[in-house]
Amino acid sequence: MGGETTIIPPSFTSEEESSVDQDSPLPPLSSHQPTLIRDYSRMKVEDGKYESGGLFLEEFDKMGPPFSSSLEFEVYNNRRQKVYKEVLQSYEQFRVQSMILNEAKDKVLSYVPGAWIENVGGTKLSDYDVPERTSLLLIGPKGCGKSSLVNRISRVFENGNFTPERAQVSYNPSVGDGTYYLQEYMIPRGSAGFCLYDTRGLSNDTFENINMIEYWMNKGVRHGELVVRKSDDYSLRRRMMFKIRNLGRQSCKTRTVNFVIFVVDAVSVLKSMEGDGTAEEQQYMQMITKVFKCPCLSFKDDKPVVVVTHGDLLSIADRVRVRVHLGELLHIPPAKQIFDIPENHDPLTELTIIDMLCYSLEHADQNLPHKNWVRKVRISAIIYLLAMLGIALAVAYLRSWNMRHAQEPELCIDWYAIRYIW
Repeated sequence: MGGETTIIPPSFTSEEESSVDQDSPLPPLSSHQPTLIRDYSRMKVEDGKYESGGLFLEEFDKMGPPFSSSLEFEVYNNRRQKVYKEVLQSYEQFRVQSMILNEAKDKVLSYVPGAWIENVGGTKLSDYDVPERTSLLLIGPKGCGKSSLVNRISRVFENGNFTPERAQVSYNPSVGDGTYYLQEYMIPRGSAGFCLYDTRGLSNDTFENINMIEYWMNKGVRHGELVVRKSDDYSLRRRMMFKIRNLGRQSCKTRTVNFVIFVVDAVSVLKSMEGDGTAEEQQYMQMITKVFKCPCLSFKDDKPVVVVTHGDLLSIADRVRVRVHLGELLHIPPAKQIFDIPENHDPLTELTIIDMLCYSLEHADQNLPHKNWVRKVRISAIIYLLAMLGIALAVAYLRSWNMRHAQEPELCIDWYAIRYIW
């Protein structure tokens, strides 16, 4: 890590600074007049009084659920504004915490698979099926920035903005699908802690996406594996199959997916929210929602972490709106499970990346499966208990039967009389 480094946290503009001021409450909503205000920090003077222009909820009547009473509306309004405030304050908290960046890096660099398992209920590390490396799977629509995210994560731990990019980034995402082969990236290079798997972008066919993801989650992932869809034309399939034979990557090891990072583009989400984009952009959130809620992506009840990219192209207000909107649709806390990682190279972005990785690795460890012998021991114990219960019930029944028949009068047979009669 080198010696001590003095880190100057990035400073927001005066307008952005006022947006996270806890003493400036967000103005109440009006159920009769939905408002869209981008310049949320501007102060207006009206009739000699200051009126905060705070962050309003856009098109509240369209996005919010129907209300049967004014009380329901007020409760929903207060709850949603509380979420907005929490997300806004998270930016300020990261800015302050960026001073401890080196310590945060050391925590991730010291990670080994299973290190963050919570030994509860008498379980031990030896009871779990701990992988050689923890595998984090990156999925998301084409052009959302998965490959760029790999490069930014790698740069955080390689100490230098001049580190060459490891993942090939598509210059024009609208042409082709970018990554056709699964790519494994150790973080940092040469380590044995964890790896990222860059994947091919999701298509507009939800059924096709879910089948592809279910295969990865059930069968595992392998570096260099070709990702082919039924919708791909014949010439593309033939070209890719010919290329993979020449690369000779079939010998790579198959790894189990331990956790999922779902990557989405903030600009596309915002266009879908505002309804002023193309038909494809309108369907963007529908596709994300259906794929995200696919049961195969969840470990037990643990849903994937979400990374929002390209936020540097938007204002802080719009970035907050995107996170809150995603949280509502995907049913996850926007301030804790949705991470805003823009195309910036500063301590604030680096700390956000580290926080996202800590969340992913911790949940990957918590969801590790038990070893097969542990399952067999438990199953054997259950079978033994059932057998003992069956024996106890049988013994109790026999005792009851004997007691019942012991109380009946015995049948006396006069064998001499029978012989006389015959």
